[in-house]
Amino acid sequence: MFKMIRILLLFSAFFFINRSLKAQLQSYSLDQVITLSQQNSPDALVAKYALISDYWSYRTFKRGLLPQINFNGTLPNFNRSFTGYINSDGSQSYVNQQFISFSGNLEMTKTLGFTGGSLFLSSGLQRVDNIYDSLTTKNYLSTPISFGISQPLFNYNPYKWSKQIEPIKYQESQRVYVETVEQVAITGINYFFGLMKSQLELQINQINVLNYDTLLQMAKGRYQLGKIEENDLLQLELNYLQSKSSLEMAQLNYENAVFRFKSFLRISQDAQIVLQNPQPLAYIIVDKEIALQYALKNSAQTLQFETQLLQANANLDKASKENGFNANLYAVFGLTQNAPNYQQAYNDPSDQQNVNLGIQVPLYDWGLRKGQLQVAQSNLEIVKSNVEQARIDFAQKVYLQVAKFNMQQNQLFIAAKSDTIAQKSYEITKQRYYLGKITVTDLNIAQESNDRARLAYLSALQTYWEAYFQLRKNTLFDFEKNAPIEVDFNTILNQ
Repeated sequence: MFKMIRILLLFSAFFFINRSLKAQLQSYSLDQVITLSQQNSPDALVAKYALISDYWSYRTFKRGLLPQINFNGTLPNFNRSFTGYINSDGSQSYVNQQFISFSGNLEMTKTLGFTGGSLFLSSGLQRVDNIYDSLTTKNYLSTPISFGISQPLFNYNPYKWSKQIEPIKYQESQRVYVETVEQVAITGINYFFGLMKSQLELQINQINVLNYDTLLQMAKGRYQLGKIEENDLLQLELNYLQSKSSLEMAQLNYENAVFRFKSFLRISQDAQIVLQNPQPLAYIIVDKEIALQYALKNSAQTLQFETQLLQANANLDKASKENGFNANLYAVFGLTQNAPNYQQAYNDPSDQQNVNLGIQVPLYDWGLRKGQLQVAQSNLEIVKSNVEQARIDFAQKVYLQVAKFNMQQNQLFIAAKSDTIAQKSYEITKQRYYLGKITVTDLNIAQESNDRARLAYLSALQTYWEAYFQLRKNTLFDFEKNAPIEVDFNTILNQ
């Protein structure tokens, strides 16, 4: 018996570790697989570039509130055409005109986020060359400096709301990135245990083939001696053939799991993979109230609630102001001069002013504004109700996750104990079969129970780690280190 076990171990070591002499042996712990998943996997790269995109969107918004400097020019504009001309007696005739004009204007504008208006400062120069049959005249129009303001007085101010919403949305995108990275860790855990399960199933089937081969040879001897019925011999022969078929399927599943594992982590396909024991080094109990506090403080969903409420209030503000009494103030002050040459165009400029106050007064709109206002108010109440319910559901989800994680530690202990008992029971049953005290059916039941117990323990380990990282994802808190999960966003954005 011990000789057979040694042969099996040598066979397994040869199969898993050194299938090719050129293969490179690589050992991975669960922590290493999680780290590689968060660095190399396609899901991690998608999360990274989504964060970068959100960063540049937020950066664009902030830059839009800074002064903008632009140059506008026409270099040149040539015109040769007939145009209408009003004579001194009021009649109109058409005359031929031909000119070349040039213009340039340097302007700086600044959006006033708190009022919704804008300031501007500009300086410009224009020149026109009138071309006649015998001569050409030049004329310059300069605006050395001009400054003004355009200010809505009672209108909806989108900048006021954007300055509140956009920073929260970017902070939300940062938290979404961290949550996505934690979800990537869960995916990495699934690949890790998927490979480990397929490896265990392959080992189980290898052992079963050897066991059934031994049992079949023993049964043939007993049958010849008349100690067992032909039906028992046929049953063992059927079990042996089925175990060989199962072994081939397990081999295929294992190779597929290895390929998917390497592909997800972007590992060389030539490497031989050895997985280390994923047993937790220490167990922790998480307090559900503390977990909920971290979840409400750190979760991206909390910021989503805040954004939804702000956006609904912005829509209400817009509906109340867009179709009501509106006014817009436009004022420009500056200097200007006209001269036939460039130098004189800047000598002793005259001042210029332009002040315009436009108003819009709705007289009767057939209830349009009232309807829009009621829709916006109703939508705000709907958002408030949905957010309130979502907060309750979120808290309940966190409570359930904490309970599942705390319970899973006991489930893991039960699975481990069950695995040990099942292995001992199978060994005892097998020895009793050797002595002829039980039937092959009893042996099959014990063997299937042993196989299920081994796989159940591995599934319990997987569920434990999935529950823990799901809890990390929803709280953005590392309960092992007793510290928030921190990410260096500057490093990510500068990579």
